Amino acid sequence: MDESRISACTYPMREHDAEYALRVLADSGLKKADLWHFSEDPSECDLDELMALSDRVGVKIANLSTYPGRNFTADSEQERAAELVKMKATIDAAAKLGARSIRVTPGTGEEPAIIDHIAPLMAESAGYAEQRGVYLGMENHGGSIAVHPEHAQALCEAVGSPYFGVLYEPCNLLAAGVDYRRAFEVFADHIVHLHFKDGKWGEDGFARCHLGEGDVDAVWVIQALDSIGYQGDYALEYEITEIEPIETGLRKWVEYFRSL
Repeated sequence: MDESRISACTYPMREHDAEYALRVLADSGLKKADLWHFSEDPSECDLDELMALSDRVGVKIANLSTYPGRNFTADSEQERAAELVKMKATIDAAAKLGARSIRVTPGTGEEPAIIDHIAPLMAESAGYAEQRGVYLGMENHGGSIAVHPEHAQALCEAVGSPYFGVLYEPCNLLAAGVDYRRAFEVFADHIVHLHFKDGKWGEDGFARCHLGEGDVDAVWVIQALDSIGYQGDYALEYEITEIEPIETGLRKWVEYFRSL
């Protein structure tokens, strides 16, 4: 594995500012961030300042963990149009920041009937993203059609662009009772990004844990992605701060991932 492609999500540090989050990543040995600390609203996020911060700390913005596309299923045409504006603004910001990709939301709900409604808007978004050199990835997450492999594949095929696809999340799939290996086989041709964490089922249900202590086979995931020529990053999603603070725990994750 190319270690320069390992990044980490800043979402677990949402109670802190962007500088704190990026410095924790840098202290953990990383040079790339999957950034949650962002807004497409220029009054809330100054891109020039964010770029300067990134340069100063030495951590590149690799992906924006954003949510545009949520209102693509809104009843109001005005709301859908406004969401498309938000999508394009986020794509523009990613391009300026040098990010390879952004996370998008395929509307709201898990019913496949929404695919016909959102596919044209996602296709327009993907066309714009291609012009800007930015990939759009919908995360495998409960509450979204992307948690259902066949639905995710169907939307990707309806959009028909290599710049729109799946943000593969094995642990989320496992938590939802979906076989992440089979899911990979279903939508392998459309994977554009990866979030990685670990978890396991027990008597009290599903619980997240340190990498290597759960039921997600990290080696299998890496080999599977290598088999399709995956070119994106490996974003570690440290969401177990109740077990160990990210300030110490993320370093362990980085070292573990590098050892694979």
